[in-house]
Amino acid sequence: MLYEAESGDISFLVSGDAMITRPMAQFREPRFLELVELVRGADLSITNLEMLFHDYSMSWEIKDSISYTVSDPANLDDLKWLGFDLVCTATNHAFDYNEAGFLATLRNVADRGLLQAGGGKDLAHARAPTFAETPRGRVAVMAATSSFQPQEPAGPGRHGLPGKPGVNAIRSTTTQHVSGDDVGILRRLKDQLGISDWEAASRVYRPRLAGDPDTDDAVTFFGSTFHASDAYRTTTELAAADLSDIANWVRGARRQADWVIYSLHSHESGPAGPWHGGSSSSPPDHLIQLAHSLIEQGCDLVFCHGPHLLRGIEIYQGRPILYSLGNFVFQNETVAWLPEPAYSRQQLGPEATPGDWGHERSGGGSYGFAANEIHYHSAVCSVSFASGKLSKVEIHPIELGFGKPVSQRGRPMLARPEAARSILANLKEMSRAFGTEILIDGDQGSVALPD
Repeated sequence: MLYEAESGDISFLVSGDAMITRPMAQFREPRFLELVELVRGADLSITNLEMLFHDYSMSWEIKDSISYTVSDPANLDDLKWLGFDLVCTATNHAFDYNEAGFLATLRNVADRGLLQAGGGKDLAHARAPTFAETPRGRVAVMAATSSFQPQEPAGPGRHGLPGKPGVNAIRSTTTQHVSGDDVGILRRLKDQLGISDWEAASRVYRPRLAGDPDTDDAVTFFGSTFHASDAYRTTTELAAADLSDIANWVRGARRQADWVIYSLHSHESGPAGPWHGGSSSSPPDHLIQLAHSLIEQGCDLVFCHGPHLLRGIEIYQGRPILYSLGNFVFQNETVAWLPEPAYSRQQLGPEATPGDWGHERSGGGSYGFAANEIHYHSAVCSVSFASGKLSKVEIHPIELGFGKPVSQRGRPMLARPEAARSILANLKEMSRAFGTEILIDGDQGSVALPD
């Protein structure tokens, strides 16, 4: 064997959302330091960066959410100190401070010596792989988000004009399946409200932009498509153009790397399992569709995040899909500065300060994320390959200080035995839907791999 990479042996550590607003290198609890050693011990460690890093010198964006995620760029040093080599930047918060805030974040990430995937100066750079050179081989990492604000997607250049900076956004369509009678009711409403006449006129002036006309079996109403069906359900489907272009990038990366990893950010939900706020414990159809496609095109590992809670694990064609790793750092209540809409949407007057905003965001811990333990019970996963085959998927439960004061909660620790058992039992139940068995040994878990 000439090169170590020929062995086909490598280990990865992946985590969920890192919403970090405070330094970490000063802490010394044994369970925290053990977690640090896990991150540092992998050949490549990756986290999702659901946070901007800049000096607030640019304007904020008008959006529906009350959250604007910004952190001191120095906190990137702490992510690097923890042992992370690469961060993923394709998230729904990427343009909280417009294009300038996003580009400043990319610069600050690069200045700290961290690699990043998922964002760039145009669509090609956002979709292209970032290559991590490890002693055990070259790893191509790509990242995308299916949850995004309208201004976030990167765009291509054309005829001498540069492309648009942004994230690798994957579009999807949602169809509501209802009864034929319901479709008829919606069509009559559109007629009575004059919407049908307006749509007909729009097609004369903008035939390529106005969308398809309604049919006997389907009607579009206020942006949603309702299709006549024999059962009520909601389905989602990826845009074919995005799926095709992403497949091209994965195939190209496969030809230039020993290993290929894809990160997916998705807040959307499937219909199964309990709901916790805006997300359920099951992934949406389009996320499963995309994850399967990525494995089929040559990815060795797909890991997901976004809903701020754990979801199940699937082994597909001998490769792992982690449908959500929840939160890794969850310090969303201690953002240093916030724009006016963050206050006004919570009915806070001009006398309110960031501390008031953080308190009101969760009613002092009485509602929202802070009131539900599931958002503070998570895991990181170590994924190992031997001789090119998947050999281990190890689950390390973490807890993030549920019920602790704002000044403390949100920082990850290896979970204590009782919390670890609860986390693993929950993950075991959710993974059954994918035919995956989670083995539990004390406070650690692993995936039972097929022979």
